[in-house]
Parts: sequence; structure tokens; C-alpha cells
Amino acid sequence: MSNHFIREVIVTTQSAEGQAHIAPMGVWEEDGLVTLAPFRPSRTLDNVLARSVAVVNACDDVRVFAGCLTGRHDWPLVAGTMAGTLRLQDAVSHQELELVRIDEDAQRPKLRCRVALEQAHRVFAGFNRARAAVLECAILASRLHMLPAEKIRNELAYLAIAIDKTAGPAEREAWGWLREKIDAHLAGTEGTPP
Repeated sequence: MSNHFIREVIVTTQSAEGQAHIAPMGVWEEDGLVTLAPFRPSRTLDNVLARSVAVVNACDDVRVFAGCLTGRHDWPLVAGTMAGTLRLQDAVSHQELELVRIDEDAQRPKLRCRVALEQAHRVFAGFNRARAAVLECAILASRLHMLPAEKIRNELAYLAIAIDKTAGPAEREAWGWLREKIDAHLAGTEGTPP
């Protein structure tokens, strides 16, 4: 997977019973198909297998990424065009996907999807270093169980530079949520706060 251009997006799905699920995920395109690769077990995986559809949301509000990793899942959704799809209300753009093939794997199956619909909803305002830092911090927060404390501290120190220099209120809020989670993890593993 490392040789693919991976986009960090928000994937929205619904269970067979209609319960919405929002999850940050890296996706990539290969052979004309968008690939989702959720780990087992995963609500995203269960939902895509149940309904054979998913939505990839391009989102520039990093609070959604940080929120999903810190227990804040209540982001406004609206119905997509295809049956069984929901998209983020505030998405910059979205793609509605249809599952066409599953490449089975015991840990991380690859869900190969055709783009059935793609829509832009508003203008992308441009890149921001603080948003990129929050996104990297969110990825770090999702891997705490795999990383030594020293690496976590070093990454945080580097990412904090962009936050200090370029963050607005939304980025600072997202950063705060992630820092609470990471600080609690570090305190639990080392017995001392960072």
C-alpha cells in the first residue's frame, strides 16, 4: 500500500438497520477503483458489506478527524443521492461508492469500489500547516498502542510548531482533543503526564 497516493478522508456508511457511522480513513485509487481497507473488526467494514455502498468525504474541518478519534461522532450528515448513502453536510466534495470487489485478507480486506457519483459542494480555501499537523496528530493518536512514548513526544513537539504558528480556533480545538487523548495514554503507560 505504501506505493499509492493515499487521501485522508472521512468515510460515511450506514448499518443494515440505518445507523450512521463516520470514520477517518486513508483511501487510494487503483485500476480505476477507490480502495477502502478497514481493519477487522470494523463498523465501516460491516456496513459496506451489508449495503455495498459507502461515501468518501473530502473534509477540511480537522475537528471531524480529531473528533472521531476522541469520541465525538455527532457531525451533521445529509442524505446522498444513492440509496443507503449519507455524506457530511460540510464536505468540500464527496464520492458515492458502489462495492464491486473484495480482496479478502484476515486482518485488512480491500474493498474495491466504483465511483458512482462525485459532487463538489464548496470552494476549497487552500492548504494550512496547522490542519496538516492536526491530521498527522490524529493518525498518531490512532496508533498510540504501537508506538514508544519517546516517538510520540517527539512527533507532538514537531507538530506543535505548525499549530503555534498557523492554527485558527477550529484547529486549536481539534489539537486540544487529541492532546487530551495522547496525554492520558502517556500518563497511563508511564505514570507521569507528558
